[in-house]
Amino acid sequence: MKIDMKQPILDKNDAIARELRERFAEHHVYVVDLLASPGSGKTSTILATIDALRDEFNIAVIEGDIASSVDAEKIKAQGIAAVQINTGGACHLESAMIKRAIDVLDLERLDLIIVENVGNLVCPTDFDLGENAKVMILSVPEGDDKPLKYPGVFQVSEAVILNKVDTMPVFNFNQEAFEESVNRLNPQAPIFPLSATTGEGLEAWTSWLAERIRKA
Repeated sequence: MKIDMKQPILDKNDAIARELRERFAEHHVYVVDLLASPGSGKTSTILATIDALRDEFNIAVIEGDIASSVDAEKIKAQGIAAVQINTGGACHLESAMIKRAIDVLDLERLDLIIVENVGNLVCPTDFDLGENAKVMILSVPEGDDKPLKYPGVFQVSEAVILNKVDTMPVFNFNQEAFEESVNRLNPQAPIFPLSATTGEGLEAWTSWLAERIRKA
C-alpha cells in the first residue's frame, strides 16, 4: 500500500493560499514570488526593482531563508519594510508562513509585496503562496542548460529574468539556446535579460511589473 503524504500537505497549503489571494485582492496588493538558485542575484534584483518603482508604489519584502537575516537587513537599510522567515531547514516557503508574515504588514498602505523564496529550483514550484505571479531568476554563470534540467520552475513562471548579462563575455552562455528552451516550455512567459548591478535591461522588467501592479 502506498500512502501519498504530499497531497494532504498541498491541499492544506492551497486552502490557505486561496485565503491569502482573496486578502491581497481586497487590498489591491500585487504579490510576486521570486524563485531562483542561491547566488543568482535575487536580493540585488529586488533592490534594483525597489529603486525603480518606489516613487510610484509602496513596497514590502518577505525574505525566505533557511537561516540568517542578512538579506532582510539589506532591504530594511533602504527604508523598505521587510519580514524575515527562517524555515529552519525547509527548502521552500509555504502559504502558512506567508500568512504569519503579512500579519505584521499594513496591507492597506502597500501596492507590492515581493517574496524572496528560498534558493531552490525544485521545491518552491509546488507551493502556492497566494501570489499573483511566480517569476524565475536565472543568472548567466549558472549556464544556459537549466531549463532542460529544471523544466518545472520555468513552466510555472509568468516571467523569466536572465540576470548578470554583463558577465556574458566571461561565460560560455548561449542566450539563443536558453531563450529557445524557455519558449518551448512556456511560450507565454516574457524573458527579461538584465543586470541588476549595472541597470542594463532593468526598465523592461520594471515596466512589465508596474503595469500589473496598477491593475491589481
